[in-house]
Amino acid sequence: MKETFSRYDTADYLHGEEDIAAYLEACSEQNDPALMAAALGAVARARNMSQLARDTGLTREGLYKALSADGNPSLATAMKVANALGYQLKLVPLTS
Repeated sequence: MKETFSRYDTADYLHGEEDIAAYLEACSEQNDPALMAAALGAVARARNMSQLARDTGLTREGLYKALSADGNPSLATAMKVANALGYQLKLVPLTS
């Protein structure tokens, strides 16, 4: 009997605003730009990528590319996406 596996997508497990907030907080603590871009992408897919494209004025395809694990979104794009998702990017002091 052959085993089959489905593709894992974090967006499938982000069921509400608490899940999304906790996920984004955990990812931001890693201080990894690629992880943050992928996290914003997962939240965008969980919410509605087409609506996000309309809200940001960016193309859906461009968002998928920029917010992938291999993407490298500009700071302006990351800020637009965060704002459209109801978040803001901000700098906070590192704790010792």
